[in-house]
Amino acid sequence: MPEKKTLERARKAKSPSTQAGEFVREEIEHVREGKHGARSAKQAIAIGLSKARRAGVKLPPPPGKTSARKASGGKPNAKRSRATLGALKREGRAAASHEALSRQAKSSARQRGSADLKRAAKKAVRTKGLSERHKAAEKAARTRARNRSAQAG
Repeated sequence: MPEKKTLERARKAKSPSTQAGEFVREEIEHVREGKHGARSAKQAIAIGLSKARRAGVKLPPPPGKTSARKASGGKPNAKRSRATLGALKREGRAAASHEALSRQAKSSARQRGSADLKRAAKKAVRTKGLSERHKAAEKAARTRARNRSAQAG
């Protein structure tokens, strides 16, 4: 069950994707707090999106699926829910790290195309602090140098 403040923040948001983002944010926080773990950043995001759908956010169902409640036509199985939570509790917490989420965002943007990758990079510039930007610029310079030497050799 989503927390009250998550529902309130989601209600304030206009677009369904922003509303869903609040549920994903809550899920990432749960993993960081240690309420449960996740195998990957993608799994943590999927759990958040699933909660958003159940809360009534107008999101399309996952690719290749119909909405679960319509398909089953009943209430969730308590035994299955407990088993799922138990399995999640045994998973690690690294899936919610900044690094893992960054990796997931980059790979997702790369699948969508260069314009999205550029938009994600611009947002990262806005949200990073000065020192983080400096580190990112140094890393980019190293990558460019490595790519140049690989092309030359």
